[in-house]
Amino acid sequence: MQKAGPLALTALFVFALLFAFVPTGPRGEAALAGARLQGVRLSLYPARDEGAVWTFAAQDVRSDPLTNVTQLSQLSQGERRLRERDAAGRYTGRQTLDATLSTPELTIDAQDDLITPQARITLVQQCADLTLTGRPGQPVRIEQGAGFSAPVAVVDSPALVGRITRLQMSFQFDLLASGEDSNYQLAIDPTETCRDGKRVPL
Repeated sequence: MQKAGPLALTALFVFALLFAFVPTGPRGEAALAGARLQGVRLSLYPARDEGAVWTFAAQDVRSDPLTNVTQLSQLSQGERRLRERDAAGRYTGRQTLDATLSTPELTIDAQDDLITPQARITLVQQCADLTLTGRPGQPVRIEQGAGFSAPVAVVDSPALVGRITRLQMSFQFDLLASGEDSNYQLAIDPTETCRDGKRVPL
């Protein structure tokens, strides 16, 4: 099943639209329910992040065709991959693992952004592990083509270690914003580096 940009979850949306107009009660409750699938693998091709593809395995997927919001629970194998291009700019079919995402539940909104109360992200090329925690009314957000933000983040990497509040960071591990009460350190004299997604001593 795929969700291409802001258009639709192809298989899921077809399923949803087929049943959206089947009235099962006096007020057509089924039309408001959307679709629900179990044991699904989902691929997301965000329009605002061309060349990237997110893949998830989820035990439970619910989609509302009216709002174009999809909710996933009991997630596993969340990944962000970058599609390789040849010299002519055509996709070769090969992909490079860029990041992994672990979270118990996830919402994909109408802009394809990912929203969750908490998450663990690993940026593979930087060997950076980030534990992101949201707060009531301030969830963890992953914005397509930009990066991610969280009220609180704990970062562990060869280049940066510590606790960062009001985090805003790019997928390239650029720290865009942080709170004044953050407590982190940049590795001026690092003892290890990241090579092929693994930490190795210098």
